[in-house]
Amino acid sequence: MEDESIRKSQKWLMGLSEGSLSHQLEAIAMEGLQILHSQKGFIRCNFVVPSRASDADGNWHVGAMATLIDDVGAAAIYSLVDHVKASLDFSISFYSTAKIQEEVEIEAKVEANKGKLSHVLVEVRRKQNRELIALGKQWMASHKIASQPQSSKL
Repeated sequence: MEDESIRKSQKWLMGLSEGSLSHQLEAIAMEGLQILHSQKGFIRCNFVVPSRASDADGNWHVGAMATLIDDVGAAAIYSLVDHVKASLDFSISFYSTAKIQEEVEIEAKVEANKGKLSHVLVEVRRKQNRELIALGKQWMASHKIASQPQSSKL
Protein backbone atom coordinates (compact mmCIF):
# COMPACT_ATOMS: atom_id res chain seq x y z
CA MET A 1 0.00 0.00 0.00
CA GLU A 2 1.29 3.42 -0.93
CA ASP A 3 2.36 5.65 1.92
CA GLU A 4 -0.01 8.55 2.67
CA SER A 5 2.77 11.19 2.54
CA ILE A 6 3.77 10.00 -0.94
CA ARG A 7 0.15 10.19 -2.14
CA LYS A 8 -0.25 13.69 -0.67
CA SER A 9 3.00 14.93 -2.23
CA GLN A 10 1.90 13.60 -5.64
CA LYS A 11 -1.50 15.27 -5.28
CA TRP A 12 0.16 18.56 -4.26
CA LEU A 13 2.59 18.49 -7.21
CA MET A 14 -0.15 17.66 -9.71
CA GLY A 15 -2.35 20.41 -8.25
CA LEU A 16 0.45 22.90 -8.91
CA SER A 17 0.90 21.71 -12.50
CA GLU A 18 -2.83 21.84 -13.19
CA GLY A 19 -3.20 25.32 -11.69
CA SER A 20 -5.63 24.32 -8.93
CA LEU A 21 -3.12 25.02 -6.12
CA SER A 22 -0.94 27.68 -7.64
CA HIS A 23 -0.71 30.98 -9.42
CA GLN A 24 -1.01 31.07 -13.19
CA LEU A 25 2.74 31.59 -13.61
CA GLU A 26 3.50 28.38 -11.72
CA ALA A 27 0.87 26.45 -13.68
CA ILE A 28 2.39 27.65 -16.99
CA ALA A 29 5.89 26.60 -15.91
CA MET A 30 4.68 23.11 -14.93
CA GLU A 31 1.99 22.48 -17.53
CA GLY A 32 1.86 18.81 -18.56
CA LEU A 33 4.15 17.46 -15.83
CA GLN A 34 3.80 13.68 -15.42
CA ILE A 35 4.93 11.73 -12.37
CA LEU A 36 6.69 8.54 -13.46
CA HIS A 37 7.80 7.18 -10.08
CA SER A 38 7.78 8.31 -6.48
CA GLN A 39 8.76 6.90 -3.13
CA LYS A 40 9.75 8.42 0.19
CA GLY A 41 12.34 11.10 -0.55
CA PHE A 42 12.42 10.54 -4.31
CA ILE A 43 10.38 11.57 -7.34
CA ARG A 44 10.93 11.20 -11.09
CA CYS A 45 8.85 13.14 -13.59
CA ASN A 46 8.53 13.45 -17.33
CA PHE A 47 8.01 16.85 -18.91
CA VAL A 48 7.59 18.20 -22.44
CA VAL A 49 8.70 21.84 -22.63
CA PRO A 50 5.58 23.88 -23.50
CA SER A 51 5.77 26.88 -25.82
CA ARG A 52 4.26 29.06 -23.06
CA ALA A 53 7.36 28.39 -20.90
CA SER A 54 9.94 29.38 -23.50
CA ASP A 55 11.91 32.50 -24.34
CA ALA A 56 11.99 34.40 -27.64
CA ASP A 57 14.60 31.98 -29.06
CA GLY A 58 12.44 28.91 -28.42
CA ASN A 59 14.51 27.75 -25.44
CA TRP A 60 13.03 26.64 -22.13
CA HIS A 61 12.97 29.81 -20.04
CA VAL A 62 15.35 29.55 -17.07
CA GLY A 63 12.73 31.03 -14.74
CA ALA A 64 10.22 28.36 -15.74
CA MET A 65 12.90 25.70 -15.29
CA ALA A 66 13.74 27.06 -11.82
CA THR A 67 10.07 26.97 -10.81
CA LEU A 68 9.81 23.34 -11.88
CA ILE A 69 13.05 22.38 -10.07
CA ASP A 70 11.88 24.12 -6.89
CA ASP A 71 8.49 22.42 -6.87
CA VAL A 72 9.65 18.90 -7.78
CA GLY A 73 12.35 19.17 -5.10
CA ALA A 74 9.77 20.33 -2.56
CA ALA A 75 7.51 17.38 -3.50
CA ALA A 76 10.36 14.92 -2.86
CA ILE A 77 10.84 16.42 0.60
CA TYR A 78 7.07 16.47 1.19
CA SER A 79 6.95 12.72 0.49
CA LEU A 80 9.47 12.15 3.26
CA VAL A 81 8.38 14.58 6.00
CA ASP A 82 4.66 14.90 5.18
CA HIS A 83 4.54 18.69 4.85
CA VAL A 84 5.78 21.45 2.57
CA LYS A 85 8.87 23.34 3.64
CA ALA A 86 10.19 26.77 2.69
CA SER A 87 13.31 27.23 0.56
CA LEU A 88 16.32 28.60 2.44
CA ASP A 89 19.09 28.13 -0.08
CA PHE A 90 18.48 27.39 -3.74
CA SER A 91 21.07 27.18 -6.49
CA ILE A 92 20.95 25.91 -10.04
CA SER A 93 23.81 25.13 -12.40
CA PHE A 94 22.75 25.27 -16.05
CA TYR A 95 24.69 23.00 -18.42
CA SER A 96 22.50 23.09 -21.51
CA THR A 97 19.08 24.20 -22.65
CA ALA A 98 15.98 22.49 -23.97
CA LYS A 99 13.78 23.59 -26.85
CA ILE A 100 10.00 23.82 -27.15
CA GLN A 101 8.42 20.34 -27.30
CA GLU A 102 11.61 18.64 -26.14
CA GLU A 103 11.08 15.86 -23.61
CA VAL A 104 13.04 16.01 -20.35
CA GLU A 105 13.17 13.98 -17.16
CA ILE A 106 13.31 15.59 -13.72
CA GLU A 107 14.62 13.53 -10.82
CA ALA A 108 14.64 14.79 -7.22
CA LYS A 109 16.29 12.93 -4.37
CA VAL A 110 16.42 13.99 -0.73
CA GLU A 111 20.09 13.84 0.25
CA ALA A 112 19.72 14.85 3.90
CA ASN A 113 16.91 15.26 6.41
CA LYS A 114 18.09 16.89 9.64
CA GLY A 115 14.81 17.45 11.46
CA LYS A 116 13.61 20.88 10.40
CA LEU A 117 16.20 21.10 7.60
CA SER A 118 16.20 19.02 4.44
CA HIS A 119 18.46 19.01 1.38
CA VAL A 120 17.34 17.87 -2.06
CA LEU A 121 19.26 17.42 -5.30
CA VAL A 122 17.28 17.83 -8.55
CA GLU A 123 18.61 16.74 -11.95
CA VAL A 124 17.02 17.77 -15.24
CA ARG A 125 18.12 15.58 -18.14
CA ARG A 126 17.31 15.38 -21.83
CA LYS A 127 15.14 12.28 -22.23
CA GLN A 128 16.65 11.28 -25.57
CA ASN A 129 20.31 10.96 -24.51
CA ARG A 130 20.31 11.63 -20.70
CA GLU A 131 22.44 14.77 -21.19
CA LEU A 132 22.40 16.94 -18.04
CA ILE A 133 20.54 20.20 -18.62
CA ALA A 134 20.45 21.57 -15.07
CA LEU A 135 21.35 20.59 -11.52
CA GLY A 136 19.45 22.15 -8.65
CA LYS A 137 20.53 22.05 -5.00
CA GLN A 138 18.11 23.17 -2.37
CA TRP A 139 17.93 23.42 1.43
CA MET A 140 14.43 23.71 2.83
CA ALA A 141 13.17 24.29 6.36
CA SER A 142 9.94 23.68 8.21
CA HIS A 143 7.88 26.81 8.38
CA LYS A 144 5.31 25.80 10.94
CA ILE A 145 4.25 28.91 12.81
CA ALA A 146 4.19 28.72 16.57
CA SER A 147 0.78 29.46 18.06
CA GLN A 148 2.27 31.39 20.99
CA PRO A 149 4.88 34.14 20.59
CA GLN A 150 8.25 32.92 21.77
CA SER A 151 10.89 35.02 23.40
CA SER A 152 14.23 35.40 21.70
CA LYS A 153 17.10 33.21 22.85
CA LEU A 154 19.63 35.94 22.07
